Amino acid sequence: QVQLVESGGGLVQAGGSLRLACTASGRTFSRYGMGWFRQAPGKRREFVSGITWNGGGTYYADSVKGRFTISRDNAKNTVYLQMNSLKPDDTAVYYCAASRETKRLLPSEYDYWGQGTQVTVSS
Repeated sequence: QVQLVESGGGLVQAGGSLRLACTASGRTFSRYGMGWFRQAPGKRREFVSGITWNGGGTYYADSVKGRFTISRDNAKNTVYLQMNSLKPDDTAVYYCAASRETKRLLPSEYDYWGQGTQVTVSS
């Protein structure tokens, strides 16, 4: 069992930055691929970024490529999402998730989820 807790959301102006963190309980964090998803009101949950178990591979949705950076610190059981050049379209609840598999893009392929953190970007 893995429990995930996100933090770092908030209100920011367009062009600004935020850094999200997701801390996991348990000693098996390093065995999981991690992902960030987001869900805006009235929209489906969508993939944002993912990272392999050892951080050796990262992947991004086209909409955030070049602006967001995912990283992880297995010693701290934490995965991060650095978000730069934020746009109003980035406004959503952001969720982190853990998968026993690697390089997964669909929510159904993730086994554990956090409760989400709100990111609001004003224009």
